Amino acid sequence: MTSYQRREQLIEIGRSLFAAEGFEAVSVEEIAATAKVSKPIVYEHFGGKEGLYAVIVDREMRTLTDTLINALSDPNAHPRQIVERTALALLTYVEENADGFRVLTRDSPKTDPSSSFNSLLGDISVHVEDILTESFKRQHLPAKGVPYYAQMLIGMTVYTCQYWADQRKLSKEQLAAHIVNLAWYGLSRMEAKPELRFENEKTIRAAEKQAAREAKENAKRERKAAKSQDRTGKADGQDEPDSADAPNETGETNETPQSQEQQQQPTVDGN
Repeated sequence: MTSYQRREQLIEIGRSLFAAEGFEAVSVEEIAATAKVSKPIVYEHFGGKEGLYAVIVDREMRTLTDTLINALSDPNAHPRQIVERTALALLTYVEENADGFRVLTRDSPKTDPSSSFNSLLGDISVHVEDILTESFKRQHLPAKGVPYYAQMLIGMTVYTCQYWADQRKLSKEQLAAHIVNLAWYGLSRMEAKPELRFENEKTIRAAEKQAAREAKENAKRERKAAKSQDRTGKADGQDEPDSADAPNETGETNETPQSQEQQQQPTVDGN
């Protein structure tokens, strides 16, 4: 086996192991044992599993990037045709490079700060934004939502592909048609100012109920405070003595002198 052939063998074995187990779980010993070579051979070609992983990711990235850019780069194609072509191109890549796709979408090494797959999706989103911007202009839609819609389309497609990679109950053509069905008819019936309908109504009703409850509680507190004030006023009135009946400082009642004289005057005989 030549040095080139040995290198390609190690790349194939590494891709399969990383796809099945993830980067952290694979060791140089496992790679060497699977290839039936000694560990120094792996280090000689790649410097360790990090180097082997980097080569695999770089190769898959170039393949997938070329595939998607070609699908997105036809300026004369109808927008729906671009959506169809891109969905089918990605599914074809997954079908033909299942292990490579799993390597890209699985955990990357902790020492790799580049997040290669996320970087790729970022590059693809720029192309999708350009296409959506032109489509939005034709529909007289505001362009400020374009970056979000681009991320939605990419995320929807990528995660669907991840699911399909392990659950292939549909052909790639059938699944591509479903993706286009959701994406295209969603894009073709967009509102200039979308808003939540049912949830907004629920929020408004909940706010009205809360306001009614608070008003009822406030009224209850006010009535309670008014009753308490009335009871306090009545109690103060009962404690004050009647000035006419109140005893003076000597302890005697406040009877007028005239009434005393009347009491002492003898009865005059009519005779």
